Amino acid sequence: MANTKPMAKAVAISSLLSAMGIAIPYNAMAADAFAEALTSGKASGDFRLRYESVEQDNTLKDAEALTLRSRVGYTTGAMSGFSAMIEFEDVRIVGGMDEYAPATPGYSIIGDPETTEVEQAHIKYSADWVTAKYGRQVFTLDNHRFVGHVGWRQDRQTFDALTTVFTPMEDLTVTYAYLFKRNRIAAETDDRKSKDHILNVGYKTPVGTLTGYGYFLEEVDTPTEPTIDTIGVRFAGTSGAFSYALEFATQEKDDNTGADFDADYMLAEGAFAFSGLKATLGYEVLGSDDGSYGFSTPLATLHKFNGWADQFLGTPAQGLVDLYVSLGGKLAGGNWAVVYHEFEADEESGGIDDLGDEIDLVYSTNFGSNYNAGIKYAAYTAGDTKVDTDKLWVWVGMTF
Repeated sequence: MANTKPMAKAVAISSLLSAMGIAIPYNAMAADAFAEALTSGKASGDFRLRYESVEQDNTLKDAEALTLRSRVGYTTGAMSGFSAMIEFEDVRIVGGMDEYAPATPGYSIIGDPETTEVEQAHIKYSADWVTAKYGRQVFTLDNHRFVGHVGWRQDRQTFDALTTVFTPMEDLTVTYAYLFKRNRIAAETDDRKSKDHILNVGYKTPVGTLTGYGYFLEEVDTPTEPTIDTIGVRFAGTSGAFSYALEFATQEKDDNTGADFDADYMLAEGAFAFSGLKATLGYEVLGSDDGSYGFSTPLATLHKFNGWADQFLGTPAQGLVDLYVSLGGKLAGGNWAVVYHEFEADEESGGIDDLGDEIDLVYSTNFGSNYNAGIKYAAYTAGDTKVDTDKLWVWVGMTF
């Protein structure tokens, strides 16, 4: 009988070499594509040196801070629809100017603590009609009233999350996100684990975008693990020189202590552009539940709303009615604006009805291709509660 072992060995070696002949080019191509994705990405940087002062009519000392915020990041190129991004952030006190709380007790608060952290780290997948991100990321919706990044503070708000954006039709956008950690603006001291479900559906029409939303928020690392459920609708658009926004939402809060609350939100805003100027008139109501709970937006870019003096980062139990008017335009290559707010309670309670008024001023400009600078001032006059507060900011920045 013929010896078949050499033949079998030859067949095995031949098959192995053939397989390697196919696999090696394929793996090399994959490796080349991976290397190309890594090396064809884009580096980014965002640096802001800012002076801030706070004066309040109380026993706290006037506060001053000079801080430098530095962000550096890298976003890879795409491979089969996948890409990745990592970004680091550092906030430092400059020149020993740290006369502010919480850095130094006894002073007014300036919300820019020193920190060094991973700002973003996520994987992204993009196809024709879907984009998904998983990991730590910046995530915002609409005008930031309910979900924002609080970019005004040096330590920006991000989320550990899975976010998805679907565009099944040209004018329809469906966003769903599951947020499992809120990385807030006070370094790691105020971060919150959560089980937040975010649903936002927007449809573009010839006269504006109609948006329906449901935000179902739950903290999971606090003693009572409160939940806040908000359902609402928003319409915003532009027609020629006019722009407008209308919004209504209703909210239920369960703090798991036996007390449940209900409150409503309303917004009506109109703006008119003329002769290089823009005038805006708005009326916003964060409603109250019988003077015991005020409508809450804990994930918002709160500094953007209800005055830059930040007197209403938490809605009073009496609720908040904000009637505001602004005028802005261009000057010397930059932009200026003046804003006036008149505040009152939605429901008077405990003798609190007048919530004061505020005037805000800002001028900002970009110069060169990567630089920006600005000055901003807020003056709040107290009513039946709080204290007179003046705040000033001066900054210069660079981005690439």
